[in-house]
Amino acid sequence: MAGKKQFDMDTALDTAMLQFWRDGYADTSLDDLSRATGLNRSSIYSSLGDKDKLFLRCLDLYAARYGEKYDAALAHAAPDDPVAAIRAFFDVTLGRIADPALPDGCLIAQTAMAIPVLSSGVAAHAKKALGLQHLRLRTALKTGGLTDRDAEAFAAHVAAVNQSLAVMSRAGASRAQLLDIVGVTVDALSQTSRTQRT
Repeated sequence: MAGKKQFDMDTALDTAMLQFWRDGYADTSLDDLSRATGLNRSSIYSSLGDKDKLFLRCLDLYAARYGEKYDAALAHAAPDDPVAAIRAFFDVTLGRIADPALPDGCLIAQTAMAIPVLSSGVAAHAKKALGLQHLRLRTALKTGGLTDRDAEAFAAHVAAVNQSLAVMSRAGASRAQLLDIVGVTVDALSQTSRTQRT
């Protein structure tokens, strides 16, 4: 029975994450979470915590799930080819955006945009998730042969473009438009990488 309860809680956490992702932190009520998970309010509090704690758990789940995908994509790209690494990174985002089973946008991007109205704990958690994204990109670009300065600049740029893809997709941008946005970044990176190799 303990195993079944744990499975149910994992499912409830995943469902809560999708609810927050779909409607955002501010527009998701405990009643919304109750309807989505099938748990009553007291069960949510006792098993998953209050709204802030539950949201932090959902944010961690989201960051871990997609962080693993980003890390795998960057690792499988040729270590001396930063352009291939960044293409693979964007492929993860574009794949997530194209998945009809998932809400539009990005939970971390939505949370970052709401930072002014979030509690300090939730805001700090969102900033930490963004920082980890920047770090993984910077590491991959540095491994790919970019100078410290260019690795830092492109890591910040790619992270910003990645978040903008989520925002643009939520606003109805087509896949072709999103690919064009990615293409501009990849072309700029390719030119910088070639310059450094010559």
